[in-house]
Amino acid sequence: MKHLIDLTDRSCDQWTKMGSIENPTPIREKNLTTQIAVIGGGMAGICAAVAAARNGVKVILVQDRAVLGGNASSEIRVIVHGVTKLKSGLPERETGILEEILLLNRFYNEQHSFTVWDHVLYDFVTRESNITLMLNTQCIRSITKDSKIESVLCWQLATETLIRINAEQFIDCSGDGLMAATAGALYRTGREGKDEFNEKYAPDAPDGWQMGATILLSSKDMGKSMPYKSPPFTIKFDAEKTHPDRRIIPFVEGFWWVEVGSKNDIIADAEVDMHRLMGFAYGVWDYVKNSGKFPEADTFALDWVGSLPGRRESRRFIGDYILSEPDQINHKIHDDAVAFGGWPLDEHNPGGIENLAQPPSFWHEHFDKVYQIPYKSLYSKNITNLSFAGRNVSQTHVALSSSRVMGTCAVMGQAVGTAASLCIKKGVSPRTIANKHVIELQEQLMRDDAYIPERPAKDPLDLARTANNISASSTLSGDVNLLIDGVSRDELGEIHHWQSKGLDAEVIFEWNNPIAISSVEIKCDTNVKKNIMMLKNTRENQSYTTIIPPELIKSISLELKIDGIWQNYGTQNDNQRRLIKFNFDNKEITAFKIKAHDTYGAENIKLFEVRCYNK
Repeated sequence: MKHLIDLTDRSCDQWTKMGSIENPTPIREKNLTTQIAVIGGGMAGICAAVAAARNGVKVILVQDRAVLGGNASSEIRVIVHGVTKLKSGLPERETGILEEILLLNRFYNEQHSFTVWDHVLYDFVTRESNITLMLNTQCIRSITKDSKIESVLCWQLATETLIRINAEQFIDCSGDGLMAATAGALYRTGREGKDEFNEKYAPDAPDGWQMGATILLSSKDMGKSMPYKSPPFTIKFDAEKTHPDRRIIPFVEGFWWVEVGSKNDIIADAEVDMHRLMGFAYGVWDYVKNSGKFPEADTFALDWVGSLPGRRESRRFIGDYILSEPDQINHKIHDDAVAFGGWPLDEHNPGGIENLAQPPSFWHEHFDKVYQIPYKSLYSKNITNLSFAGRNVSQTHVALSSSRVMGTCAVMGQAVGTAASLCIKKGVSPRTIANKHVIELQEQLMRDDAYIPERPAKDPLDLARTANNISASSTLSGDVNLLIDGVSRDELGEIHHWQSKGLDAEVIFEWNNPIAISSVEIKCDTNVKKNIMMLKNTRENQSYTTIIPPELIKSISLELKIDGIWQNYGTQNDNQRRLIKFNFDNKEITAFKIKAHDTYGAENIKLFEVRCYNK
């Protein structure tokens, strides 16, 4: 540890106060204490931190870059895909915290700017009073005792400060997992052999190959001829030897297959690989501009080239369960399911762009429906207060080829953040949550609008389920009683909604005897069968929308029936969320009335769930 302690030794650093004779020694060391430390501010880490904070605990979120978002940030610019490529061609979109973020981006970033997106994420995180955000800060070592992390040491680049963070629960969402690795958490790298998990898409024998990292680029039509001369570091792209799946057109937003993998230590090789990737990226662009085969590129010039490769795979930490290909393909039902995925088994070829003869990805299998992700894959097998979310969770290499996309990582993040908050409240470990409190975890996640496929909510605290009568002003489709059936989207071809005829619709919940409530929670429609993530080449079609979902409720109000008189208890005229909440002091009522006035464009009101609580 001596070399780490030396980082705080400033005895030779005489910080001169200009205009005076003082030469004080700077003190740049901090010791912070929180309840949960989340390491990694990508989509998984953001959702983990926000979920924990909203469930009432103090969180420090540590991000090693100047911006949030990880691979989705303006530094790398990968699209936040999730379940976007089912066989049907339609998505099964993630809700919960991730959807809130994507909707917020729709309201504040209509221009689809990646740098503005960075600050949408910043805004979203810093709104939470329970989160302390630390940017430009890397966790460099964990301090463990008796298989439990006591604290982590972090280096903040901008302030030259060594920061010790003490916490009760730790969540590693950093992708590479340096915190978890230095804590001694067990992990795997490379590919499992076919026999270990009965994976038909695994190699016959295990090896060290990991999917590679990519540098992206984008170009802009300048409206005039734009000659191009490649820089000296360019690596020539040998188009004659390349597989036809390495498509050049469209070229405007770059080539995800400009990728370099590794069969060794992909983390140690990262800097060397970055220089090679830069050469490969410019080589492909040189081919586009100067081969003569793409005359439509004549007026295009490079507009942006990444300098930070986006990594797909490195460490995968071992939990009490290892998610594998058969779990996904066979849609195994897990009693501890807390998240879901459905991106295809998209295993990139081991050599990346250095293996041109093979396709850039094998796209082994597309799914016809989503699969469950178990909680026992999201915490460490041997470190008792350590959880994970993202590409570093407990899974095989082949399973990773599907679950690694950021929409799926984000719902894992919400799951572990919520679980960690339960660990704090109950004073227990993640394993105890899995073995004794997983139903409570699942119910809280679904209350917070996370989706767990084929697992209806049955929250015993939800008083809406006790209503003696539920009625609606009109019904176009579905049934008003479906608002308490526990499924908050149409699922597997079955309807679970109520839809009105026209706007200004009402739904009334009534009780024969008075009950006390303090909140009403409503899940409205945002059309989970259309993608709303930001694309680099925007388009409006059956699967994507570039606008605020027209189905989203814009204006809604709540009335309570108290002593036989209807009283207004809130109106929201600029709603931006699928999960709409009305909170108020405890009131004794015999009925409440939801009045949905307007949407962002749809002609009818559609609701999926209504709940009410006395707490």
